[in-house]
Amino acid sequence: MHTIECLRALQECRYECLTLVVVDNGSTDDSVSRIRAAFPGVMVLESGKNLGFAGGNNVGIRHALAHGADYVWLLNNDTKPDPLALTELVAKALTDRKIGAVASICYYADAPSTIQAWGGARVNLWTGSARLSMKPRSDAWFHALNGTSFLISRAAIENVGLLDESFFLYWEDTEFCLRLRKQGWRIAAAPDSRVLHKVSAGTGGNGLILDRYHVSSGLRLLSLYSPAPRLAMLWFLTRKFARRLVLAELGRCKSVSAGVRDYCDSIRSKPTRRKPHAP
Repeated sequence: MHTIECLRALQECRYECLTLVVVDNGSTDDSVSRIRAAFPGVMVLESGKNLGFAGGNNVGIRHALAHGADYVWLLNNDTKPDPLALTELVAKALTDRKIGAVASICYYADAPSTIQAWGGARVNLWTGSARLSMKPRSDAWFHALNGTSFLISRAAIENVGLLDESFFLYWEDTEFCLRLRKQGWRIAAAPDSRVLHKVSAGTGGNGLILDRYHVSSGLRLLSLYSPAPRLAMLWFLTRKFARRLVLAELGRCKSVSAGVRDYCDSIRSKPTRRKPHAP
């Protein structure tokens, strides 16, 4: 079980002021009982249903802030952090009070010497594409951070709000970072914060799921931040459909269409918000 393996790794964490909180985001198996049996001292918060990446993390963020946390470390359950991963994140954050978020350097769990994401990415808001860094970069290079493992300051959250729950899966970390930067916060990478990541463990590598949520969230991001939203959204979808057609992946074309429907349904039921509510 990914969460138990992650918690075992966190037992080796050398940062002294760490309180572990697990958010069970609507699991339908015996995950909660297994976690509590293995780690009786760890707080497990049950969301009651699947709230998505942003919604699930917000449950934990609210709890952490309510209990006085100065920083919140968001860590995917399919990771194995190095014992010094959190120490290095905090050390980087403390170098400048205007740093609102800091990301780890992620490596593939099945190839620990190969970088999966060096801190974060640059984002093209004209095309809806992102380019993850695979090598060391200056902090100024990043438009957004990789949400697999990143630290957020309390002050930043209180200023810009929580993760935007209208992003069910994908792009929510990008949206949060764009919002931070818009409000004058810096984002950064901690070069010595090392985390092993089992990529796409949450979706099982299912391309149909990935397409659907990647499209719906990508359209929302472009509607919020692109200089020319309609043009960017059209180009984004054209590229998605064209690639699937060229590869004769008709099933994935249906998933792209489903993502478009999800986005349209979401804007009809809930107007787009520029700033999620404060914690």
